[in-house]
Amino acid sequence: MFKLLKEVFRTGNVTVRYPFAPLPASPNFRGKPQYDPERCIACAACTIACPANALSMETDTAAGKRTWQLCFGRCVFCGRCEEVCPTGAIALSPEYELAVMDRADLYQTAEFRLASCRVCDTPFVPKKEVDYVIALLVHAGLPEAEAERRRAVVETCPACKRKNDVPRVGSLGPLHQMGMIP
Repeated sequence: MFKLLKEVFRTGNVTVRYPFAPLPASPNFRGKPQYDPERCIACAACTIACPANALSMETDTAAGKRTWQLCFGRCVFCGRCEEVCPTGAIALSPEYELAVMDRADLYQTAEFRLASCRVCDTPFVPKKEVDYVIALLVHAGLPEAEAERRRAVVETCPACKRKNDVPRVGSLGPLHQMGMIP
């Protein structure tokens, strides 16, 4: 017995006092996603890329809002959401502790207001996404006045664009439609 105690005192502690002292994460550790709704444009790229379906987005056109939701209980910390986010609204953090007392604490949600179509007044796209597209046009070198002029096209829903384009294309001849005549 004394031999065992002597060995214990000689080697010291070999385990980590985890609950009382947090473990440091390595630099490449992929932990809990941190979401910044101020930077998000609600484009749904992250929801499409998520293999675990931890991210979801629902559009309610009657209320004119889009709801984004993240379920930490389903997340596998793969980092696909961080890779595809165009604005950097999602980033994986070094946090790994997800224990909660209430299941509702595993969900994070954000709501976004939808912009209405300029023609039919139906909500169809987040206002922040329209502003982001216009900012990209300006960043690409388009004059700001020209970018604002193109806002009307961006704020028109696909159904109204089709209604506008089909009669125009139909009035052109078949050689014109095939691109043989400019």
